[in-house]
Amino acid sequence: MRNLYFLVVVCLMATTSLYAQGEALQDTIRAERNEADTVTNNIKAFISHKTDAIVGSIFGPSKQLSNADSIIKQLDALPSFGIYKDNYFVVGTDMFKKPTQTNSDAKFQVSIRHRLTNSTLPFKTYLFLTYSQKAFWNVFQNSFPFRDLNYNPTLGLGKALVRDNRFLGTISLQFEHESNGKGDIDSRSWNKVSFSSYFIIDDHWDFQTKVWIPIVDGENNKDIVKYSGWGFVAFNYSSPKRKYNVGCVVTKRGGVNLNANIELNLSVRLFSDDNQYLFLQYYNGYGESMLDYNQYRQRIRLGVVIKPKFMTTY
Repeated sequence: MRNLYFLVVVCLMATTSLYAQGEALQDTIRAERNEADTVTNNIKAFISHKTDAIVGSIFGPSKQLSNADSIIKQLDALPSFGIYKDNYFVVGTDMFKKPTQTNSDAKFQVSIRHRLTNSTLPFKTYLFLTYSQKAFWNVFQNSFPFRDLNYNPTLGLGKALVRDNRFLGTISLQFEHESNGKGDIDSRSWNKVSFSSYFIIDDHWDFQTKVWIPIVDGENNKDIVKYSGWGFVAFNYSSPKRKYNVGCVVTKRGGVNLNANIELNLSVRLFSDDNQYLFLQYYNGYGESMLDYNQYRQRIRLGVVIKPKFMTTY
């Protein structure tokens, strides 16, 4: 009887020990899981913080709207017709060369856009049209002939990007045509299916990208991709109250090397609370005009520009 009692006591003690060890093991597992969850949450918070820091917002904490739909509605309430790219008129000449009638000119651009729908299409997208026209004008030659006129109409599908009730930028898919309207050997034209993105980094900086699939139908410019490239990246800085603006556009030319066309823009506001600026533009590379797409240019020009009030698009 005593042996049986002793055996029962030993079994109870062993069971209690195993139970205690099991509880300790479970506590260890729970602690490790909690630690892993804490690390995961910290990583998520870090990524979220960095994303907000990189992508930024035009709506500060005091200006946040209640939800993404409210932001999209506010964007849809903006005028449907307006300026698309910079509208400017500049005059200049080749860098590091003596100005002459042949290497000096005027250049101007007119660019407009029209939103055809609000963000009511699938995935809250909207349909829009744009038209840009760029002219190269030999104002220093007799009779002031236009050297080249470039026409660029597009049909696009856009979407506003909203995260954590903040407007981050836009993405768009566009079908583009670009030509110079000339005939015979001076004719230049191509079509593009392009994808572009516009991201607001903070109150002063924004970042843009654009890549395209070229469809070259012009008989006289079959190698245009070699000079005008496959896409570009652009950075834009605006000072407080947009008193001045600095932009840089880098277009990757064809090939595997690091060649690129570079455009630099400096805008200084002429009058307070206005969108008219003194404008300095520098271009280095190929493809500035359709007619002379395969000729190298390094030219600086000065004039005036009317900029979009909402965002600068290249």
